[in-house]
Amino acid sequence: MKRTLKYYRIMWLRHDFAAGLSVFLVALPLCLGIALASGAPMYAGLLSGMIGGIIVAAISKSPLAVSGPAAGLTTIVAAYLLSLGNYQIFLLAVIIAGAFQVLLGLLKLGSIANYFPSSVIKGMLAAIGIMLIAKQIPLALGYDRPDFWTSDFLNLFSSGNITEFSHHMSNASLIIAAFSLLLRVLMRRSFAKKVHFIPAPLLIVCLGILFSLFFTNTAGFLALEKPQLVNIPPGKFSNLTFPEFNRLFSNLQIWKAGMVIGLLATMETLLCIEAIDKLDKHNRITPVNRELIAQGIGNMTCGLVGAIPLTAVVVRGAANVDAGARTKMSAITHGVLLLLAVVLLPFVLNLIPYASLSAILLITGYNLTQPKLYKNMFSLGWKQFLPFILTIIMILVTDLLIGVSIGLLLSVYFIIQNNFKAEYKITRTVIQGIETEVIKLNSNVTFLNKVKLKKVLDEVSEHSVLTIDGSNCNFIDYDILEIISEFENKAKDRHITLYTINIEKVNVTAIH
Repeated sequence: MKRTLKYYRIMWLRHDFAAGLSVFLVALPLCLGIALASGAPMYAGLLSGMIGGIIVAAISKSPLAVSGPAAGLTTIVAAYLLSLGNYQIFLLAVIIAGAFQVLLGLLKLGSIANYFPSSVIKGMLAAIGIMLIAKQIPLALGYDRPDFWTSDFLNLFSSGNITEFSHHMSNASLIIAAFSLLLRVLMRRSFAKKVHFIPAPLLIVCLGILFSLFFTNTAGFLALEKPQLVNIPPGKFSNLTFPEFNRLFSNLQIWKAGMVIGLLATMETLLCIEAIDKLDKHNRITPVNRELIAQGIGNMTCGLVGAIPLTAVVVRGAANVDAGARTKMSAITHGVLLLLAVVLLPFVLNLIPYASLSAILLITGYNLTQPKLYKNMFSLGWKQFLPFILTIIMILVTDLLIGVSIGLLLSVYFIIQNNFKAEYKITRTVIQGIETEVIKLNSNVTFLNKVKLKKVLDEVSEHSVLTIDGSNCNFIDYDILEIISEFENKAKDRHITLYTINIEKVNVTAIH
């Protein structure tokens, strides 16, 4: 026990405090923005971030994942807030969603994450990187209406938006973003190792605050507008809303909403965990069933105290990895910092320009979708590259879950295609003028091989010899045995001499 505590203390001092600070700076505006996009009270997003950082991280065994309100749930949360018509009733659905996740974890159903192909997960990460970059560029340019949490990716490039950006840009924000990016790049150089104990995001934020104060006090025409700065509203937690438990069974829609939110939050969490584990340089694997229980307890807590639902979030997790986190203490640190900063230092947070935070996220987005990733995936061949690139395109065009599902379907298609080729081998020879064919079945032959095998058998020449060898098979599907037994009856009419080895005969006389 003492060794474990000592290990966590050393990792926290050397790595996790700086990483937690970095994630805190990323999470703060996102918590506010996602609450705004969901149509929920502003404090609901902050509470969700604190619960994800402290409670979920403490229960979870994921070393690098960070939980909080997720942009992927904003649409469904906003829709159910409208349909249920009452935030207190909506909180009941959040509690049900959490209980559903706990049940899934106890039933050990989290292993579904293991069935997502690597190419699809990498495509998801790359797509999130592209969206992150695209949605931070307006803030880096000084766009003073930071509603990028609600905008679809394609809508960012509509003619109306581009025209609007041009009228709401700020030279001051552009200067802050440029110098912030330059500082981030310089901090990665060897000469910056002397100050490695100072987190780069903290320096970037301090630089942004200094620029903002300088522009305000010396160059009024460059002064940042209020929407270009982080805004923690006064009286954050003075009007907390709690669920109305007496209405838990008053409306079936509450339970339906809870199940849908729980299912979507589970899928997004599992995808995130799989993705963050792939980013872990130490190749640690997160126990997914334990993670679902942690997420479920987190969402139940969210519902009890008036917060919006949470998931493990790729952006926060990627920022955590990028900042050099080693253990889950970085996620806990980010949650504690959210609590302390919002309660004790809101006036300092309100001095931070969005342009500084956008610079941090631009680097994170680039690290998720670097050109070398595309080059590497292309070098692996079309069967890896196509699901990868299709996942990216579909996520950008639709949303995360639909994009991943389509990428998964393409991967399954390639698996089935390979299965057609791999599960039997055909050799053709001529012995004493008689054409002889051998179909050697391999390992496991399933109904997926049914169509191809039928075609091969139909192409066997008349007056020939055919041997079907199943001696190497561990399993032959009934559908395959049925096709072979049917062919045995047809072979006599076509004067084909058929030999079978280790192939069980089935009764096909009753088949129509």
